[in-house]
Amino acid sequence: MSRGLVRRDIVKHVISALALSSLLLPAAPAHAQETRTELKSRQVPLRVQVVLSRYQGEKKISSMPYTLSVVTNANKTSMRMGLDVPIPTEVFTPLGKGEQQATQPVTSYSYRSVGTNIDCGANLAEEGLYRLELAVQDSSVMLIDKDMGSMPKIKAPSVRHFQSSFSVLLRDGQTVQHIAATDPVSGEVLRVDVTLNVVK
Repeated sequence: MSRGLVRRDIVKHVISALALSSLLLPAAPAHAQETRTELKSRQVPLRVQVVLSRYQGEKKISSMPYTLSVVTNANKTSMRMGLDVPIPTEVFTPLGKGEQQATQPVTSYSYRSVGTNIDCGANLAEEGLYRLELAVQDSSVMLIDKDMGSMPKIKAPSVRHFQSSFSVLLRDGQTVQHIAATDPVSGEVLRVDVTLNVVK
């Protein structure tokens, strides 16, 4: 067989292989695209529990669990729970006239909302793995009855705040601790635990 025939034969095999690969290669990305589209549209009912716990050292002093029903690839679930707390304000008004006039304190009240707000959305990251998008806000009233560093001793209530937005990846039945934050005034540690369960 001449060299020319051998070269033409090799070229034919190369062209055939390239043509075959061009037909096969798009199949994998197309299948992957179909899988991603299915995950983005599939709706799975979930039960999400968010627990806000406060610790003084190693001692747990409070635990507040909140349970939300969430559906993947749907609107976020929102929860609002709290109350309006009266905050006193004293204003001193003059009595009489002259330089030595006396003053009398007059107390008025303004109301401030305190409580817990939670927003939660979910989607399928992959088969059996769920991505939760959470926003947690918590506020509470605290009475400071002793000197705490630079904080003055006062009898009026103070309102403390905690706020966090985060994403977590969880499987059915899994629990994760998102954050542990220390209150700069009281020294209490706030922990946020999240548990996910698929509703059968």
